[in-house]
Amino acid sequence: MKLMIIGASKGLGRAFVEGLCRPGDTVIGVSRTQPAALDCGDGVELRWIEADLGQPAHAAAHIAAHAPADLDVLIHNLGIWEDNAFSDAYDFLKEDDSALAHLVEVNITATLLLLRQLLPRVLGTPRPQLLLTGSTSALPRSGRPEVAFGASKFALNGIADALREGFRPQRLAVTTLQLGYLNTEDALSVPRPQAAARGDGHYVPVHDVVAMVRALLDLSPSSFVRELLLTAIADPRC
Repeated sequence: MKLMIIGASKGLGRAFVEGLCRPGDTVIGVSRTQPAALDCGDGVELRWIEADLGQPAHAAAHIAAHAPADLDVLIHNLGIWEDNAFSDAYDFLKEDDSALAHLVEVNITATLLLLRQLLPRVLGTPRPQLLLTGSTSALPRSGRPEVAFGASKFALNGIADALREGFRPQRLAVTTLQLGYLNTEDALSVPRPQAAARGDGHYVPVHDVVAMVRALLDLSPSSFVRELLLTAIADPRC
């Protein structure tokens, strides 16, 4: 398997890099800088492309120029949010215009430009797969007030729906990961029971996301999961 992960330097993206591949696989990480001390396991080839998705057109062209000619799986794990998001200090009316525009550039524009460049490399493989990291903020009546972040994740749902229809003849499997609050402090190197205990049921450990995605990658070419909703057991919104 040849797997590319956009937004791979830390948190969930890093967990995907370190946890999804088996011996003989190749994983290509994409982020502004390559993190140190990555552990992908024996027999896994690691490559990296450094690109700043804050400059969507330049980044998309650079990534396309350095990406392999074929990819089995593309995981788009890109997303930023407002400075005071997910806190009591958030106030949409006090948001800076340039910050809002930048969020849209990264979360929506960069996504569109990257997918247009990279999808042809996935479509020619025996089981082309695209996974998009969404959020429970994109679900109807999500209970979250973050306007720009929520709007960008709603847009991701629209992108996924359109891609499924547009590339159904090529059997492109498009899965949206609708994820709740994550524990990104504890990497895969932390034992899962310890990571799961953080937050007393209010955070999903990245271990669980990796386990679910690994199951998706192991499906036959005859099926796919359209949407995966994975949330913390104590999250009252879900």
